[in-house]
Amino acid sequence: MATVGIMDNPNREKTNSGSDNTVLLERGNGLRRGDQDEETDSVNAGCGVFLTVISVLLIIVTFPISLFMSIKVVQEYERAVIFRLGRVKKGGAQGPGLFFIIPCIDQCRVVDLRTVSFDVPPQEILTKDSVTVAVDAVVYYNIRNPMAAVCNVADYAKSTKLLASTTLRNILGTKTLAELLSERELIAQGLKAMIDTATDPWGIDIERVEVKDVRLPQNLQRAMAAEAEATREARAKVIAAEGEQKAARALKEASDIISESPAALQLRYLQTLATISSEKNSTIVFPLPIEMFSKWINKKDQ
Repeated sequence: MATVGIMDNPNREKTNSGSDNTVLLERGNGLRRGDQDEETDSVNAGCGVFLTVISVLLIIVTFPISLFMSIKVVQEYERAVIFRLGRVKKGGAQGPGLFFIIPCIDQCRVVDLRTVSFDVPPQEILTKDSVTVAVDAVVYYNIRNPMAAVCNVADYAKSTKLLASTTLRNILGTKTLAELLSERELIAQGLKAMIDTATDPWGIDIERVEVKDVRLPQNLQRAMAAEAEATREARAKVIAAEGEQKAARALKEASDIISESPAALQLRYLQTLATISSEKNSTIVFPLPIEMFSKWINKKDQ
């Protein structure tokens, strides 16, 4: 009886051995990195302790002059972010009030928490209907998180100004001139929402954004003024025509009433004479009785 043997694939053994070697190498690299990190942390801790001891000895030796460099005072509306040997000191931002620092190893950054306002420079913007306008705005903001404002951005004030300028151009470029002139509140709300979202990682809150001025080109101003003047003149002519129409209707109704009563015409004549005589003028009035014209009036009626 023949015996059938099953041969293992040599490539499989090589593949398994290669994967095992890769895993071992990765574990070895991880262990080495961990050892290196621990060594670096231990070296940094030792250097930190050494520098701290030297700094404290210098403060003691130069006492009381060192007090002027070690004592810091922060106002009620300010906070201080302290970096000790390049790392943020535990406890977060300091202040308000009095606190101590080690001059040789501590760096102090003071941040103002009050509301700050700045003018966005005039931006030449091409609107959606191809009109070039110059728009400037005002932005009000304050710092919510001093740690983020110092650690997450190099210059939060300059960055906020540049962001406001670019956002103003991007939003107003999607508006027409009519929308730009009539929807300032909606545009300001959109600007505030976009800028506030972008500055949130920096610890900055945008309180208010206002579109201050919209300047149009001179030729466009003249064209709009001429259009407005023509519109007003047309409206004035329509109003005057409507007034003449109403006056004619009123006179027609008055003549119909007077024609029904001959005595009414005499009374109106006397009222007119009284009105003229009350004014101080040089007009000479010769009153004529209405009865003199009654013959001609009767003949016309016949």
